[in-house]
Amino acid sequence: MSGSSIVTLTMNPALDITTDADEVRPTSKIRCVADRCDPGGGGINVARFAHVLGASVSAVCTAGGPAGARLVELLTASGVANIAVPIRGSTRESFTVNERTTGLQYRFVLPGPALTLAEQAQCLDVLRSAAASAEFVVASGSLPPGVAPDFYQRVAAVCRDAGARLILDSSGGGLAHMRGGVFVLKPSVRELRECFGHPLKTESEQLAAARELIERGVTEAVVVSLGADGALLVTRRESLRFSAIPVHAVSGVGAGDAMVAAITVGLSRGWPLREAVRYGIAAAAAKLLTVGTSAYVRADVERYFGMVAMPSEISEVPEAVQPSGAPEMQPCLD
Repeated sequence: MSGSSIVTLTMNPALDITTDADEVRPTSKIRCVADRCDPGGGGINVARFAHVLGASVSAVCTAGGPAGARLVELLTASGVANIAVPIRGSTRESFTVNERTTGLQYRFVLPGPALTLAEQAQCLDVLRSAAASAEFVVASGSLPPGVAPDFYQRVAAVCRDAGARLILDSSGGGLAHMRGGVFVLKPSVRELRECFGHPLKTESEQLAAARELIERGVTEAVVVSLGADGALLVTRRESLRFSAIPVHAVSGVGAGDAMVAAITVGLSRGWPLREAVRYGIAAAAAKLLTVGTSAYVRADVERYFGMVAMPSEISEVPEAVQPSGAPEMQPCLD
């Protein structure tokens, strides 16, 4: 595992099961076909997708029980170097059902096992060792039960001491309790809304929220993914709007992780951040063509990269966004 330029951390991985059914109805037995299993969870997905793009990447994750053993087996078979921290609980499973008659997708995600303090400490120790030779650390995904909401701030401290730049993609408490140490923060617009407790309906409000995180020293840059509407990139010097590539989506699962993976790979190649984000949009489009959390095809990413338009500059950004019911700017940050 030594020598990887990119290291990912997944505290709450999942064995992703995807299947098809003709129709999903309550109280009925749903006859499923064509099931597949993939190792999943934010950081694991990022590692797998970055590996497909030719990056030197390693994955740190927790693993417990039969589901954890199967996850590690699949991750290793995919060619991704990994260190699995053994835990007492069983790794969670997620279940996705594609309904053939309507094209709708149903996703069922379990909370995951509670981690002991000793298991959390071991995760940080393993990450500390791996990050010592890494240029980038990607911490991605939800935090499992039993983990303090400021855990990713501890991860940021590990990255700072190791000289690695942290790219964070998390929701809920994982994002809300960050105080600093992030190089690139990649929330979806939904996650940004949850953090600020504000609808953030307009682009101006979304830009202002992102800039507030930068001005507070949480991160150097924010990439807000907007789904079919593309993405926003905000730094201290500029605000940019990126358009998405329209594709006929097979599944939206993992598209955000695909974006993070390609952004990180682009940065590891020495690209400017705006070019890395264009690569991320191409990867997200390619991921939409695949089933479940299966990896995209690199040729699709490269083809779409040539189709991603150059970003447009946004000239005006409001100074602040007020959370609902609050007298002053108080996003969910300590």
